[in-house]
Amino acid sequence: MEPRIQRTAALRGGAGAHILGPMATSVLVLGAGFGGLELCTRLSEGLGDQVHVTLIDRADAFVFGFSKLDVMFGKRTPEAVRLRYADITTPHVRFRQETITAIDPVARRATTNVDTYDADVVVVALGAEFDMAATPGLAEAGNEFYTVPGAESLRDVLPTFTSGTAIVGVCGTPFKCPPAPSEAAFLLDEFLRERGTRDSVEIKVVIPFGTPVPPSPETSAAILARFAERGIEFVRDRLVSKLEGGAAVLDDGTRLSYDLFLGIPVHRVPAVVEASGMTEKGWIPVEPTTLATRFPGVYAVGDVTSVGTPKAGVFAERAARVVADQLIARVRGESEPLGYDGTGSCYIEFGDDGVARVDVDFFSTPGHPTGTFTAPSPQTTAEKLAFSATRRGRWFGP
Repeated sequence: MEPRIQRTAALRGGAGAHILGPMATSVLVLGAGFGGLELCTRLSEGLGDQVHVTLIDRADAFVFGFSKLDVMFGKRTPEAVRLRYADITTPHVRFRQETITAIDPVARRATTNVDTYDADVVVVALGAEFDMAATPGLAEAGNEFYTVPGAESLRDVLPTFTSGTAIVGVCGTPFKCPPAPSEAAFLLDEFLRERGTRDSVEIKVVIPFGTPVPPSPETSAAILARFAERGIEFVRDRLVSKLEGGAAVLDDGTRLSYDLFLGIPVHRVPAVVEASGMTEKGWIPVEPTTLATRFPGVYAVGDVTSVGTPKAGVFAERAARVVADQLIARVRGESEPLGYDGTGSCYIEFGDDGVARVDVDFFSTPGHPTGTFTAPSPQTTAEKLAFSATRRGRWFGP
């Protein structure tokens, strides 16, 4: 058994005013998604041997969210999209594949199925989990594509689906990657056209928004135009509350018959986070510009928070950079860096190898997020490929 992390520096002041050093600072990062991986890498780059980072996740590999669509439509194998944590070679970062069983934010301590870890700073980046049971009938009569096993299962189902009605339906809010339901519909349309069965299938998309991407009217207009072009029905401002008797029952009681249901399950924080006492109204509240929780020395980034940005990897990554930069500045005794700005970009698959981009800003005009649209082009397709390649190399090495 490895020795526990030892605290090396006192923490004084409030949650956003810690003084770290002069000895090496210990940082415990819970969760190895976009946020956790970027935080570890940036701390290593900025502090070298002045920081000791332990990264804990129960999984053995990272998968980009958009890669699950590739698995679902048979473009890539599950093994091909997995980036193994064992390949992490970032200096001063050690990865532990363990299951976190308890988090004590007051003591800045995490317990796993193997050991107990104490640190100067704890960053919770455990993301959101999926609650299939929250939507009656989903597990028994539907499918989901937000996990690799779910996408893999659909990969085997889709070739057998040649006629009837397919519904892509959101079962709860908030949910990861708001453009994903539209992307799934576009790629399903493409998949069926390639097999000559599209004319025998109706496709419907059920989304709890008035438009597909509310912050960007231009992006929404482009998606709706493609829906119209491809004969995809858009059901707005509704959630799927249950699957019953071959129908998706919406939250207003409307019943939509289906033959294939592709669901986006209800999201929730991991049970260990809920049990920690850190959540309010289901998620961890943080100070928006610093990502500090109400517990001194404890931060939270990404989908596990209620910071006010979409639950998507790029936002977790940008939040993690902010936390890392704050810690680096404090260890070095430098001035406070700029805070989190709530901006990010998402790539959107339009089918037929077309990739668009939406750039959104959630903080500049509070309560009124804005967004700009870049239409599908070879350039944006190349950008998306570069996005994943850059992060793969940065986090896992060449």
